[in-house]
Amino acid sequence: PVHLVESGGGSVQSGGSLRLSCTVSGLSFDNHGMGWIRQAPGKEREGVSCISGGGDSTYYAASVKGRFTISRDNAKNTVSLQMNSLKAEDTAMYYCAADRVLFRSGSWCSDLSGVPAIYWGQGTQVTVSS
Repeated sequence: PVHLVESGGGSVQSGGSLRLSCTVSGLSFDNHGMGWIRQAPGKEREGVSCISGGGDSTYYAASVKGRFTISRDNAKNTVSLQMNSLKAEDTAMYYCAADRVLFRSGSWCSDLSGVPAIYWGQGTQVTVSS
């Protein structure tokens, strides 16, 4: 079975930083795009950032561009999201996600309409107070 385990969520004041990490097992890690998807109460889920299997292409939602940085370590089967200059509107449950479709580009999470083919982590809460 595929397992995605997140860590690093928590509460922080506006302007602060958090780093999310996700460790993956059960799949050929470097063949799969990885990403972070968030959902706030009453809002649509949003692909925050994603990265290709080889790490050579990335995507950031406009709302986080310039503040968040995604990275992956294929030797350790981990993907991370460094979140700086956090805002209250970043408050959400953040899910680590693996693309079930192999070898797609780093923008694979930019369109989450329909039923996306994703392996999901259990989620980690990020709360930013203003």
